[in-house]
Amino acid sequence: MNQKKIVMSGVRPTGLPHLGNWAGAFKNWVDLQEDYQCYYSIVDWHALTSEYQNTKNIRPDVRNVLLDMLGVGIDPERSVVFLQSEIKEIAELFLLFAMFTPLGWLERVPTFKEQQKELKEKDLNTIGFLGYPLLQTIDIIIVRANIVPVGEDQVSHLELAREIVRRFNNLYGNYFPEPIEFLTPIPKLPGLDGRKMSKSYDNTICLSDSAETVDKKIRPMKTDTRRMRRSDPGVPDDCPAFDFHKCFSSEEERKEIVAGCTTASIGCIDCKKILIKNLNNLLDPFRERRKKYESMPVEDILESGIKKTREVAKQTIAEARELMKI
Repeated sequence: MNQKKIVMSGVRPTGLPHLGNWAGAFKNWVDLQEDYQCYYSIVDWHALTSEYQNTKNIRPDVRNVLLDMLGVGIDPERSVVFLQSEIKEIAELFLLFAMFTPLGWLERVPTFKEQQKELKEKDLNTIGFLGYPLLQTIDIIIVRANIVPVGEDQVSHLELAREIVRRFNNLYGNYFPEPIEFLTPIPKLPGLDGRKMSKSYDNTICLSDSAETVDKKIRPMKTDTRRMRRSDPGVPDDCPAFDFHKCFSSEEERKEIVAGCTTASIGCIDCKKILIKNLNNLLDPFRERRKKYESMPVEDILESGIKKTREVAKQTIAEARELMKI
């Protein structure tokens, strides 16, 4: 019997998970657990890279992230769900790998400078922020994962992970598999302001938002700036709202919206009402499952996943130390 390939991915507990997390990660996670051995981590150490000055919400956010993961369909009977900071071997392997990872490799990661520019209000000139792609690499290889589901914006991190793994294997012996990316079919979901949907930008629709909240968030959402008046025609491909339709509306609905928008026969509110309906149809079963888990001791699910991950991590660190003669 062939052993299943190993999938690993993680999510930061920095606020409530949102539609971008669903489109860029969770949807793939749910699908992959059918055919792979999956490890899904709530990466609370990664939360510190940008939130080290404001840590009071990390613990409650861990619970909220877990509830949303279970709500969207992550099955703890088929996937291992765990908390990153409970696997101390990750920190040890990170330290060992930091000894031979060139500084220049980390400095050239595109998101390093992009995030510094976007989050100017935060002091991100820290070793932790510079080194988070290395910590991501360790998250992956501590369970010797083969596959990492990511969005296009994370491909450069996987390229770096492969370089780092290759360097270890060349220096000490061929041990770690080089992880490959499994790209999400939705490369980038815009936020309510047209930028990438991100908790850092406060432009999200949360998976746990009520139907009323979704309505309130979508109605004032940015649209094509050409449509200053109801009678002005628009260009759907230049509209953030239509980017949502590409992800969450049917082909027939999209055709009707394109025809209506380009001829000004429908207004932006008409377009958004369709989107609101479709988003709530998607989110309703998530909300229902989440509500069920809210009354359950979900921390037990994390404890079980931590135990399983720790067993693998202990073996990994022992064999890596042996290869490094430590």
